[in-house]
Amino acid sequence: MNATPGPTEHGDPAVARDGEILRTEVGSDLHGLALPGAADHDEMGVYVEPPERVIGMVPAMDHYVWRTRPEGARSRHGDTDLVMYSLRKYLRLAAAGNPTVLLPMFAPKESVHASTELGEELRGLGAAFLSRRAAERFVGYLDGQTERLLGRGRQGDMPNRPELVAKYGYDVKYASHALRLGLQGLEIAERGTLTLPMPEADRERVLRVKTGGVPELATVLAEVDEVRGRILDALASGRTPLPAEPDLERISAWSVDAHLRHWRARGLA
Repeated sequence: MNATPGPTEHGDPAVARDGEILRTEVGSDLHGLALPGAADHDEMGVYVEPPERVIGMVPAMDHYVWRTRPEGARSRHGDTDLVMYSLRKYLRLAAAGNPTVLLPMFAPKESVHASTELGEELRGLGAAFLSRRAAERFVGYLDGQTERLLGRGRQGDMPNRPELVAKYGYDVKYASHALRLGLQGLEIAERGTLTLPMPEADRERVLRVKTGGVPELATVLAEVDEVRGRILDALASGRTPLPAEPDLERISAWSVDAHLRHWRARGLA
């Protein structure tokens, strides 16, 4: 008799949990886009590796993953997906403008599940990561969602959610992700801010797509393309408060200090 597949786990939980400094929501609840009875639970955390994994000979552990579902299975309502990054990897990804990795620094208090003093300091650094590079990265992720929506992504021509295509004529979830990324990228480009949950007007636009309220795919694509164009225009024309690059000097100095303080507090340095 075959055993029932268990949860998915990658990495050493002791390293991630013992060094945890921040963990927040990062899924649809955080954006204000969760649908009743349909949302899973996505979290992202940050941990400080012990010194032997950073400056010693023990291999680094740059991420940890835990999911309630077995490997390869799609998450369902009520499932939890947790990914945690080492502080060093988290800072690299955030400095590169990764849209999902930026979220914990801008999550409201009610979406923060764990935070130490260093975690709060990291959240206070959010503005140092917002740059033109970040806005461009949002456009790149938007384009990726659009390619998948049109069946041209890495998954080929087969839609990831055929039940949505059968019901609405296109994958409304991919479409809503593309529009969300565009609207958030536009806020970053035009205002230098990232509001979570999304502002009400933007949230309503995305939810209309996500719930099948826009029957024509061409209409959604036109809306996404309009927002995309506004982002690129703001960046090209200089009508943006964003610097060209993130404040790497400030981020790096804080990272060194944070590692040392974390280790000293635990008697490790």
